[in-house]
Amino acid sequence: MDSVFVPFDIQPLNGYIRDTMTIQEIMPRRMQARELLGNCWFNGGPVFISELQGQAALLDFWDYSCTASLHALPYLQEWHRRYRDNGLIVVGVHTPKFHFGQDPENVRRAIEQLGIKYPVVMDNAEMIWANYGNRVWPTKYLVDRDGYIRCQNIGEGSYRSFERSLQSLLHDTNPRGDLPELMDPLRETDVPGVVCYRATPEVFGGYAKGSLGNVEGYLPESAVEYTDPGFYVNGRLYLQGTWRAERECVRWLGPAEDNGYLLMLYSGSALDVVLAPPQGCRTQIVVEQDGKALTAENTGSDTALLPDGSSVLTVDMPRKFSVVKNREFGEHLLRLKPESPGTALYSLTGVTAVIPDVFGSN
Repeated sequence: MDSVFVPFDIQPLNGYIRDTMTIQEIMPRRMQARELLGNCWFNGGPVFISELQGQAALLDFWDYSCTASLHALPYLQEWHRRYRDNGLIVVGVHTPKFHFGQDPENVRRAIEQLGIKYPVVMDNAEMIWANYGNRVWPTKYLVDRDGYIRCQNIGEGSYRSFERSLQSLLHDTNPRGDLPELMDPLRETDVPGVVCYRATPEVFGGYAKGSLGNVEGYLPESAVEYTDPGFYVNGRLYLQGTWRAERECVRWLGPAEDNGYLLMLYSGSALDVVLAPPQGCRTQIVVEQDGKALTAENTGSDTALLPDGSSVLTVDMPRKFSVVKNREFGEHLLRLKPESPGTALYSLTGVTAVIPDVFGSN
């Protein structure tokens, strides 16, 4: 059985074992799926559950700035490609984690950049989210040809089990249809039963959910002059310079010549950061890890190396950025120095990796 990360305390490894059920197998036909009444639709639509007309539906509750949602996305895209001719309708329900995710232009650009071809409905008021009782991004549902919810998958993982359930519904719809072999895992961390390191979980910037390590603490919606304390606890943010703590983010106020930056000690094989530029602008952020500029061996997909030896992010819109991608899992100190006042940080997420010797024994 596939799984997502849960604490693993039985063996003397500081890791997570992917061997706990997170998917409900095909369920009895007891609960009708609710209609998808959102703000607006992209890539066609609307799609009405009451008008499936003998087809099965896959509903994916996601957010374009969520690392876990984006990890699951390649599976959704491949299932759409594989099974659309077998009677599968895939619908993305975009329920935003942050306020900028309510902007239709931001969502449209993200859908285009990510190459999503199936219909997506915006759920800005979280009405669809609440109707389905969701608490986690992503959450996926399978709906049968008569509109009943038959399977639910919460969070990452369980991809093969979910696809197996998907094929079962499609077989009920068309018993004579030919179905392909199940997908192979796209990443080592998706293999059933592997044991993974404990990465630093998502750390938020804003005062509503944030974890700030400076002694000055949060003063909501006010400018505060922060001082780098010089010592750091894993999973906490540390600021230098003048920043304003907002509900969802911390925003650097400048001035441009000021030495303002943000630090976080994290554990992971990679690090994703959700950032937003000043309103209507593009900006750059200088990136350092462990006191040095990044190199070709540890740059994330969104980080560029400049001829002067520095490493920078170009922040063009509010979204998730792949900042660092290390060769091995470890603990590192990240430093982000914005160049433009008004730049905002929303969250940082460490990415796990398989513990090699345990992986080799499975």
